[in-house]
Amino acid sequence: MPHADDALHVRRIHSLRTLRWLALGWRDFMEAPFIGLGHGLAMAVFGGFLLYVGWDRFWALAGAFSGFLLVAPMLVTGLYAVSREINLGREPGWRTVRAVWTTWDGRMMLFGFLLMIAGSVWVVTSASLITWWSQGAIHTPTEFLRYMVSPEGTGLFEFWVILGGAMAAPVFASSLVTMPLLMDRKDVSVRRAMMTSVRAVATNPVLSSLWAGIVMVLTLVGFGSVMFLLIVVLPVLGHASWHAYRDLVVRES
Repeated sequence: MPHADDALHVRRIHSLRTLRWLALGWRDFMEAPFIGLGHGLAMAVFGGFLLYVGWDRFWALAGAFSGFLLVAPMLVTGLYAVSREINLGREPGWRTVRAVWTTWDGRMMLFGFLLMIAGSVWVVTSASLITWWSQGAIHTPTEFLRYMVSPEGTGLFEFWVILGGAMAAPVFASSLVTMPLLMDRKDVSVRRAMMTSVRAVATNPVLSSLWAGIVMVLTLVGFGSVMFLLIVVLPVLGHASWHAYRDLVVRES
């Protein structure tokens, strides 16, 4: 008999399903564009603020942006609710988003807090690594390229990427479907949701890796456009993440 804290059943699905998630994410974005743009604009403004404050402190900015990816699943929770309403044939509105954030669900708050801790740990680790080990002071993107990416970096950039990946992998595995699952199912604990997410990743390693790559590339494109494209990219990815959850986790009665 399944225990209440056992991981939920998950599906093994084709890796190209990730493209369908993006298509459905775009569809949901077009169904409620102002809600999506509102979320995207808020996060783009925050990203722009980070860029403005940290432009001459690139030793901290590099980690801050990558840490931003770790907490993103929490920031787009309202978009999961919007996608759920669309799937149910209802018309979502800002009331849908308010209902999510005003319930003060302790489980989502706890998981969001865990994500913020993970993001903060990486920001501090990244800044410390860049500051202590680089061959010169890194304050600008040019200095980052010179002392980290170029041959002068003596492998520091590669180590930075590997370390970041090693720290991000368990966070990604435990958060792939966790936040939409917690939002959708009030009877699921944080522990069970995280275990379900890990099971989904373990069952679909190629698909999960592909999805992580897609999220990273699209987010970098958004950053590279000085946050402009991020206004659309983030809400589409948020809606797509809902469909990832729906595809991967078996709906149990």
